[in-house]
Amino acid sequence: MMKKTALAALVSVAITLPTLAQNKMDDRLGNSAEVLKQILAKPDEIPQSLLNRAVCVLVFPAVKKVAVGIGGTYGRGVILCRGGVDMKGPWSAPAMYKMDVGTLGVQLGSTSVDYVLLVETKTGAEKILSGKLKLGADASAVAGPTGAKAVGANDTNVDVLTYSRAKGGLFAGASLGSASLDTDDDANKQVYGKDITATAIVREGAVKATPAGMPLIHVLTQRSPKWSNG
Repeated sequence: MMKKTALAALVSVAITLPTLAQNKMDDRLGNSAEVLKQILAKPDEIPQSLLNRAVCVLVFPAVKKVAVGIGGTYGRGVILCRGGVDMKGPWSAPAMYKMDVGTLGVQLGSTSVDYVLLVETKTGAEKILSGKLKLGADASAVAGPTGAKAVGANDTNVDVLTYSRAKGGLFAGASLGSASLDTDDDANKQVYGKDITATAIVREGAVKATPAGMPLIHVLTQRSPKWSNG
């Protein structure tokens, strides 16, 4: 009887763990969509012209410090890119991504910060999708302009514009220093049920978005359906 009980418990755990992991991935996709929806609902925060020029968008919801005294800050989020060879087509399915801002700490003195990154160049997108890279070193990145500051902002040498929103709602361009970005391969496997690269997801269209990923595509399609340099 004890052996049967133990076996039943092991089977229950084996069944439950994948479900919990999937729920966690769905939560990440849902939270990312909600952050993006709230931020893009206010045109003064991320100007429409800059969003329209973006070839990829990364969202990292609720990034927190990993430990008091260490200062490390680590976030998990998503990336979506425009389709087509020239990256001017419809928005892709989301791929899971990681961000490590090291000792930068959470912006604006908050314990939780949402980050949104606009990738403004195809070269920058290719660098990010190629694997782990450091902003500022492997790809140029600056705090994104907002409101009136965005007028005339058209520096073709900048690959990535970075923004943050603190827990209290304060929104601003965020300087991410030498933050590193990398694909979250384990999470992508959980979402799509197989080993798959971020490039295959967002550039090659190798998979369709899951139901949990569709709201992200809907938000971006609604707010910026077409690429524009104007």
